[in-house]
Amino acid sequence: MWLNTLVLALRSIRRNLMRSFLTTLGIVIGVSAVITMVTLGNGATLAIQSQIAGLGTNLLQVRPGQRLGPGGGGGAAAFKVSDAQAIAAQIGGVQAVAPEARTGATVVANGRNWTSSIIGSTNDWLLTGNWSVAQGRDFSDDEIRAGSAVCLIGETVRRELLGDRPALGESLRVRQMSCEVVGVLGSKGQGAFGNDQDDVVLMPLNTLQRRVTGNTRVNTLLVSMADGSDPARVTASLTQLLRELRKLAPTDENNFNVLDTKQLGETLSGTTRVLTTLLGAVAAVSLLVGGIGIMNIMLVSVTERTREIGLRLAIGALEREVLLQFLIEAVVLAALGGLVGIALATAASIGLSAVMNVPYVFNPGVNLLSFVFSAGIGVVFGYFPARRAARLDPIEALRHE
Repeated sequence: MWLNTLVLALRSIRRNLMRSFLTTLGIVIGVSAVITMVTLGNGATLAIQSQIAGLGTNLLQVRPGQRLGPGGGGGAAAFKVSDAQAIAAQIGGVQAVAPEARTGATVVANGRNWTSSIIGSTNDWLLTGNWSVAQGRDFSDDEIRAGSAVCLIGETVRRELLGDRPALGESLRVRQMSCEVVGVLGSKGQGAFGNDQDDVVLMPLNTLQRRVTGNTRVNTLLVSMADGSDPARVTASLTQLLRELRKLAPTDENNFNVLDTKQLGETLSGTTRVLTTLLGAVAAVSLLVGGIGIMNIMLVSVTERTREIGLRLAIGALEREVLLQFLIEAVVLAALGGLVGIALATAASIGLSAVMNVPYVFNPGVNLLSFVFSAGIGVVFGYFPARRAARLDPIEALRHE
């Protein structure tokens, strides 16, 4: 019986192909919109998590001022190298501490020039930021102490200034200083805030302070916590130590701020997930619109086939068989729309992921749920027309013109 009913439903759908296509179009659009929104949202969340992780593992960024952003410094005193040394020596659960000073400057090499970020720090900067050295080496202890004219460059700087030439041993001019390239940093790509992380020149902190900026300011302290350490405890200890080092009274507010990149990543990911859920819910409304379209067409189909229904009932068909026929027809229409919507969403998600530069994350749960929901729409909105068909009076139906 089930097979015969399915064949009758498919035959009816094939008889009105254009009408069937237009009926399922609402389901197709709804399913594809939901899946595409959720897939792109998951990809954006993964991209944010990856970019935040690229800033460093269990990383705390300490900056002068009470808040982040332009003007956040508020004239607060900069840090000192001794602050980083005190943190490394006195706070447990800390893996590495890197004092960082940075500025922007035009770098010249090989007859080309390029404006880049110039960073002064120690080898711990590589550890706190999860950097690798793709070519060459890091700084020696003697180079760091003496402030030698050496540097490591990011992949973007290497590409823009040196092209295909070997980078090691080349000389770069940063403002009035010339430095030797002793290493090339491994590529990290775009950062969490849209910046190019590979557009950087790293040199010893003493070199930057003496030969480029002409001051001893340390803009940021990068504190990498050891695996398994308690971020809240480390942050509290760090805050207390810096208050002592900066001679703040108990009633004084902190003139520095501590940013936990892991917490930042969780916040941004949570925001993205909320937006993804909201967009998915809005897109799901079109599924209800598609369901109404199915109910409308099924009611029209019942009216058109009144004599056929009456004839089936007159020769012995049961009401439940007629009900099942029209119900299966509605479910088949909705399920076909769901399958086409999944295929369309997959193609759209792959294409848009490439355009938006976010990873494509296939979520079988969302695809399966969307298909089941579309079939459920067929059951819900197809039941009333099917029940109306099953309750027709055979005599009145046969008289219908």
